[in-house]
Amino acid sequence: MGQSAPPAPTETTPAYDLYEPDVPSGPVVISVPHAGRDYEPALLAQARVRQDVLQRLEDRWADLLAYPLIERGFPVLVARVPRAAIDLNRHEREIDAGMVSGIPRDMPLQSSAKLRGGLGLIPRRMPGAHELWQRPLGWAEVERRIDRFHRPYHAALARLMRAARDAHGHAILIDLHSMPPLPPPTAGQAAPNIVLGDRFGRSASARLMTLAADVAAAHGLTAAQNHPYAGDHMIDRHGRPAHGLYAIQLECDRSLYLDSALDRPGAGLPRMQQAVGAIANALAHELPRSTYALAAE
Repeated sequence: MGQSAPPAPTETTPAYDLYEPDVPSGPVVISVPHAGRDYEPALLAQARVRQDVLQRLEDRWADLLAYPLIERGFPVLVARVPRAAIDLNRHEREIDAGMVSGIPRDMPLQSSAKLRGGLGLIPRRMPGAHELWQRPLGWAEVERRIDRFHRPYHAALARLMRAARDAHGHAILIDLHSMPPLPPPTAGQAAPNIVLGDRFGRSASARLMTLAADVAAAHGLTAAQNHPYAGDHMIDRHGRPAHGLYAIQLECDRSLYLDSALDRPGAGLPRMQQAVGAIANALAHELPRSTYALAAE
């Protein structure tokens, strides 16, 4: 089996565990925002559904894919707060007004397809669970979760990205997620094992995306780019290529590293740890230029 437990974190807060070297070994920073498993009793008491249903919102054990990178000097930020409480990959104003009472009249809210599907900043519903919560949340509780979890996570990630850029001239965020197995795009084609997203070129460069896909292929994995997942708030917020800050979302098929019930680490974990590690290492050694000069001029 692959490595299943990390070293002691550099810093632990209610929002995250941080594993940070004294000096980043390279420009790559790892974020795992949907692996949180700290379910507060008050949260479970508010739910209409059992904890195992709320756990379906997680990128189950996706943090295990990043653990081997910690000892290799990569900064790694792992959420502790579960996605059921607050989604760190949503804008802090991406709020379903129908599930929150007492929102100030002048509070600008932000809509999205994910929010309309029930997966906004505070998840409201998902397939098989029409309403996750017994009653609407008060605005004060939403503000508490933003202040306690969302803002500290993003502040820590922004600091890590600046530190990597200061040390190496640029920074590359790998925002690590897992996904359910995907169907083949067309008959006769292999289903993607990983999906790389860069907001259709807004948060990274074609060269970085192609490099990551090539490394995945060398490990026997089929990569798709920006479909069906192009990335969301995390890489939109922290990917600023014009400022030397690049960001790629990496979705891994969870059936490749979990057991058949998609609940516990499985026999495929070492292979996927190696693949994720190889992608991170390749990106760490590649200058994120969008184009190359012609070879013979």
